[in-house]
Order: sequence, then structure tokens, then C-alpha cells
Amino acid sequence: MPEPVNPVTPVTFPPAFLWGAATSAYQIEGAVREDGRTPSIWDTFSHTPGKTAGGETGDIAVDHYHRYRDDVALMAELGLGAYRFSISWSRVQPTGRGPAIQRGLDFYRRLVDELLAKGIKPAVTLYHWDLPQELEDAGGWPERDTALRFAEYAGIVGEALGDRVEQWITLNEPWCSAFLGYGSGVHAPGRTDPVATLRAAHHLNLAHGLGASALRAAMPARNHVAVSLNSAAVRAVSDDPADVAAARKIDDLANGVFHGPMLHGAYPETLFSATKSVTDWSYVLEGDLTLINQPLDALGLNYYTPALVGAADPESSAGARADGHGQSDHSPWPAADDVEFHQTPGERTEMGWTIDPTGLHELIMRYTREAPGLPLYITENGAAYDDKPDPDGRVHDPERIAYLHGHLRAVRRAIAEGADVRGYYLWSLLDNFEWSYGYGKRFGAVYVDYATLARTPKSSAYWYGQAARTGALPPLTGTE
Repeated sequence: MPEPVNPVTPVTFPPAFLWGAATSAYQIEGAVREDGRTPSIWDTFSHTPGKTAGGETGDIAVDHYHRYRDDVALMAELGLGAYRFSISWSRVQPTGRGPAIQRGLDFYRRLVDELLAKGIKPAVTLYHWDLPQELEDAGGWPERDTALRFAEYAGIVGEALGDRVEQWITLNEPWCSAFLGYGSGVHAPGRTDPVATLRAAHHLNLAHGLGASALRAAMPARNHVAVSLNSAAVRAVSDDPADVAAARKIDDLANGVFHGPMLHGAYPETLFSATKSVTDWSYVLEGDLTLINQPLDALGLNYYTPALVGAADPESSAGARADGHGQSDHSPWPAADDVEFHQTPGERTEMGWTIDPTGLHELIMRYTREAPGLPLYITENGAAYDDKPDPDGRVHDPERIAYLHGHLRAVRRAIAEGADVRGYYLWSLLDNFEWSYGYGKRFGAVYVDYATLARTPKSSAYWYGQAARTGALPPLTGTE
């Protein structure tokens, strides 16, 4: 359970700690047919009946493509020191291959220049789930060629922006791309094939390694290359050996499948044995693990809620489907029908995710041990609530403030225990298109009226902005 909070005890962070916010291209940009951009898998998926809540799409999203100057001015007004955003691959390479469209790159050049002019450090994520549709038509992430195309794309963007952007992230949450996109089908491209899931995972790993190498070849040596993983804090529901074994299986499928090759140059042997009924892993070619295991300058961790698992009841057919990632008749977890997910205790956000900052502390300390000397950033953390303006037009969200306070205290506790955490990116700057949930889940510190697209900072935005300006968490009292 979360540690007790004394609301008046000052919690201060190191002077160089980076305070930022994060977004992704498809969730905020809109302008999906402008300046040469072509459809991504999320354009196709969201326009497919039944795939998103209410059939909602990112066609307009929150129109950041046209309003980016106002959004950057808002970041500066709040006092943010950094902004993490993603590049729309199909805005840069409409077919996922070949020469860049300069009009697409020009948008990101303008955005970076605007950020730098306001004293805000840009952090670029190359891939946040929006694969060009033509590459999916050619097989998508289950095919090796997609990783090769990603390396080409990485080099193009690195060359275009590397003189002004120092912080780079290759992939955001490759687990979601592989396991939700090709396993459960609740994310684009909506496929439900356990073999394709694991093939996609490997080729995303390969894309990371090849992309990191391409970035370094295209950019100044001072720049930093990282990856953002949504590593799970996996806990066994009991100390029964069957429950412990179930937790180990999910840990391999959620964590080891990515951090094994990326950080250690090897997949867990237990992953191979657990999935042998699904695949023989013959697509892992000689030399792949060396290509994947590139030196990293930092590791990004995305965290929302822990996972509580145990051995499935033999009489139950639910298996690993109750995973908290949306409704599907298909499990995202290959070869895990013998695993059952349990609801963790405690208060929940509008996503149904349990609020437990101890899971974030647990992950930070795990990677402090697993990758000693590797700096860490919290590249996503936040909560969805049912935010509504008051009659006076202000948006009060004390629940989000309490959420952020608890999780930032967990980060500070980890720093005190020796973890090298360099920064925190709140998810998200703006209310936006929340993937298959459409516009029904609001993660933003800034409220967006979807009818007018007007922006209104919530009370959490001002609270977080004060933390960013002072390097200390404001007390929970007096935030409203």
C-alpha cells in the first residue's frame, strides 16, 4: 500500500531534476491529411466500425498541428522544463520508406524551435504506435523489413533535428505495440495472432537497436538515446509456488521480452520455455541480439498501476484475459492460459487502474539493480479522471493532484535510496484521444473542450507547474 503522506512535509528534488509533460502525435496533432501525411494504422483502426468508443478518431484530435505555438506558450506559462512528443512516421515518410517529406519535417522543426525559444527542452519519441499503413499492409511489425525501415526513418529524423534535440527515445511501450496490437487486438492494427505477437516483439526490439545505431550515426555525440518501456510491477497473489510461477511467466512476457535483449543481450530462457507451444523463435537470427543490445544513455519507465497475478483456476476459462488493458475476446498473453489476473486493492482511476505509487518505486529500484549506472527517467505517469469545468469555468481536479503527489514522493524516495532518476514527464499535457477509448478518458493536466478546442489548465497543472518552478512538491492543502 502507499506510504502515509504528511501533507505539510516539504519534498524537494535535486536541482537538475527535469520536470516535463508528454504527448503523442496521433493523440493530439490532427491534420491527418495535411502536408503529405498519409494514413497510419491508427487512422485505419479508428475508422473501422466498432474499434473505438463512439467511432471516434484522431482526425482532428486537439488540433495541436495548428495550435502548437499556443500549447508551447502554455507550457512556458506553467513553468515546464521539458516536453516529450512523438513524430508521426507517416508525416515524415508517407509510405514508411524512401525520401522524407520536408513539409512534414518542417512542422517538427518549427515545434522544436518554439520550445527552445521558450527555454523548454524537447525530447523526441520516434515511434508511439502509429505505423504507416503501407508497412502494415506489407506485414507490419511481425516482418523483419519493418525494423529495417524504422532504422532508415530514425536516421532521417535524427539528421533533421539532431542539431537541436538532445534527448531521443526510439520506441514508446513496445509491449503495447506487439501484445495489444497483434495479440488482443484492442489496439491498431487489431490483429489477434499469438505468433505474430512474439514476432512483432522481436522485430520491435530489432528496430530499437537498429534505430539507436542510426540515430547515433546521424547526430552529434552529445545527444542521448533511450527507450521507454511500460515495464510491469508484477506481483504474485500468494507465495504458493504455482502463483509465483505464474508471476514469473507474466514478468517474462511483460518485461523480460524487451529489457532482456535491450539491456542484457539475451531473452530469458524461461520465456523460450514458456512460449514453446506457440513459437520456435526461429525469426531470431544470428547477430540480432548484438544489434539489439546497443548502449543506452538512459532508460524511460512508464508506470500506471501494478499487476497482481496467480495460477488460473482449472475450472475457469478466463485465463489471462482480465489484464486491465481493455475488452477483448483474445488474450494479449501468448501461452498464458494458465495465468489469472486479480484486481489489486485500493482506489482506482477512471481507467479502473488501482492507484499504488509503491509499484513505481518498485520498478525504479528494480532497474537500479538490473542496470547499474544507467540514468532513469519517468517518461509517463498520470491518471484519468472525469474532469468537468465548474460554473466559473475553472477545472478542479484534487484527485489528480493527490495522484501526482503520491507518485512523485515515490520517485523522491527512490532517489534517496540511491536511484539515479533524472526527470519526470507527466502524462499528459492535454486531454486527448485516448486510443480505443476515444475522448472519454481525460488524462490531461490541461482541460480541452472538444467542441471548441479551448484549453483550460486544471488545478493540477498549476500545482505541477509550481513543483517544476521550485523543485519541491507543493503541499496537498491549499491546492484548490
